[in-house]
Amino acid sequence: MELLPNSRTESDGSPVLRVLSYNIRSMRDDTAALARVITACAPDLVLVQEAPRFFRWRKKLARLAAASGQVVLTGGATAAGPAILCSLRAAIEHTEDVLLPLTSGLHRRGLATAVVRFGDVRLGVLSCHLSLQKDERREQAGMLLDRLAAMGVEHAVAGGDLNEGPDGPAFRLLSGALQDCRAVAPWGGEITWPHSGPPRRIDAVFATKGVEVLGCGVPLRQPGVTRADLIAATDHLPVLAALRVPVA
Repeated sequence: MELLPNSRTESDGSPVLRVLSYNIRSMRDDTAALARVITACAPDLVLVQEAPRFFRWRKKLARLAAASGQVVLTGGATAAGPAILCSLRAAIEHTEDVLLPLTSGLHRRGLATAVVRFGDVRLGVLSCHLSLQKDERREQAGMLLDRLAAMGVEHAVAGGDLNEGPDGPAFRLLSGALQDCRAVAPWGGEITWPHSGPPRRIDAVFATKGVEVLGCGVPLRQPGVTRADLIAATDHLPVLAALRVPVA
């Protein structure tokens, strides 16, 4: 398996970015293993789901960011779980945490969003964790697309735990409007939720149409990522994408 391209800036100013989407299960597992996985993936952006939401949640998320070479960009309890971490390569322009409508009896959901700059390129960024309920997931996917459209940027990346596979209505809505990065440029592993029967791909990274997808998948053979750490870190497997964002 070829290595995923490293982060860099092309001669024309276009940034090549690494984007990691990761459900970290509220950091209830081996946080040292979690930090090692993130560090080895060398991401520019980390789209987190199930960030800590309760006692000292900001401190817990900040410690994970520091241990993995990142800073906290936005999200956490203020977005009902989704969060965004970033490397110092990103210049922060704007952040906004969005709480989605609450359905009685179901868990509150939200979106962590930001606009960042890499050199001269502006990029919208969104982390999500969709509902366990099918109809609500489909509605939330539509709200996600509306939020991306409202960011006022030409290029954007979104990722998260969709709680359904590529044949589900929410996943199909997103992959119809955006690029499903794993489907466009498969790299690494496919399965992100190994605990169901059969195992499924329910975590994904999406990008707007103008972004070039260089590779995307579970970083099973990424240097520094071990099977032991992946198992110990959380119950999901991460999705790592390399993207080239053109200069407008």
